[in-house]
Amino acid sequence: MSKRYPIIAVTGSSGAGTTTACNIFNKIFAGENIRAAMVSGDSFHKYTREQMTRLAAKGQYGERNHFAAAANHIDKLEALFHDYSASGMGHFRHYVHDDDLSLIEAGYKPGTFTPWKALPPDTDVLFYEGLHGGIITDQYNLAQYVDLLIGVVPIVNLEWIQKIYRDTRQRGYTQEAVVQTIIKRMDDYVHDIVPQFSHTHINFQRVPLVDTSNPFIVRDVPSDDESMIVIHFRDRGTVEFPYLLQMIPGSSMSRHDTMVIPGTKLPLAMDLIVRPMVLEMMAHKQFA
Repeated sequence: MSKRYPIIAVTGSSGAGTTTACNIFNKIFAGENIRAAMVSGDSFHKYTREQMTRLAAKGQYGERNHFAAAANHIDKLEALFHDYSASGMGHFRHYVHDDDLSLIEAGYKPGTFTPWKALPPDTDVLFYEGLHGGIITDQYNLAQYVDLLIGVVPIVNLEWIQKIYRDTRQRGYTQEAVVQTIIKRMDDYVHDIVPQFSHTHINFQRVPLVDTSNPFIVRDVPSDDESMIVIHFRDRGTVEFPYLLQMIPGSSMSRHDTMVIPGTKLPLAMDLIVRPMVLEMMAHKQFA
């Protein structure tokens, strides 16, 4: 951790709600005139989309799948966190998504990577969003560098529903293919993704209020107003629970360190909770 060069990481699997978290942090950064270096976990994958497809066809699955630490440049990600916390610098790249029009127009093919390059100079904070922002293994310890580590995770049935819905509706996969992907990456989900949520400072977990007991037959994703959000704080001593309960309609306490809020109130709750933490980081920078 570094008071002079702080790092914020949002960790969670694809479709878990990390994009919502990114949008909220972008709003905070813009509103508070904070210069953030934005880094995506996708850019630390080892393989391009075509490489993963070829490996999967051979039964190798690119060291299994993107959930697996072995399928990612965790060493380069840890180097980035280490370098930024020490000097405010580091190296990153972009993964080219299908909707990254500016990169595609610049000549990059979807499913590939841009070259590695240095972070922009004179940033106030490094913001990471992706799969492995808090991973700790025998080889790596990324969590030690992160000043604010946030987990965004739905209960597992809901995560499966969201993946099936997205991959069949938006990416053209059959349901059978998506279910096979879920099965093949389960071991890596259990060993490389889930343990991170024990190292986070705050977890936002979405829980549906409708029947998702068989996620493989559900035809739509439960909406925000059909969900609740469970918010767990590792250090409750720094949280003003009375204030949050007053400001977030429909909120309550389920344990001494855990709030429950309506699903529609997630953006409000996340802003109320993390904005003061970000501002405190910026205040500490001035005296570091």
